[in-house]
Amino acid sequence: MNIGAELSTHWPLLLLALGFLVLIFKGPLSRKLAGVEEITPERAVQLINQHDALVIDVREQNEWSRGHLPAAKHIPVGELNKYLKDLEKHQEHHVICQCASGMRSARAASILHKAGFQKVYSLKGGIQAWRSAGLPVDK
Repeated sequence: MNIGAELSTHWPLLLLALGFLVLIFKGPLSRKLAGVEEITPERAVQLINQHDALVIDVREQNEWSRGHLPAAKHIPVGELNKYLKDLEKHQEHHVICQCASGMRSARAASILHKAGFQKVYSLKGGIQAWRSAGLPVDK
């Protein structure tokens, strides 16, 4: 068997596999999907402290009541479109969307990005990751 000949006929598959590996092992601190950067709690703290980032908690009221990030604004993801006009004044600022685990916040951040927000982020791991990092929660 000629391995060189085998590799030369399967190079598109090898290239595709290499591409998947690059995507899987891309940077652990942040990930950018559809114009939205997914950030760690540590990076969120930096944006809050250095740039006075707006934090939007997109969870439901019962989740919000059990604890939320300090100074967060509560807008459930299902109601976000109704508040876009009110949020326009923050369009040039850093905005961090946060939920329980990061799924709804990614959707909310995508909505804001499509509405023209350029510095919008999703908190990776949500409030669970925030609490795991030992960061404060308000009630």
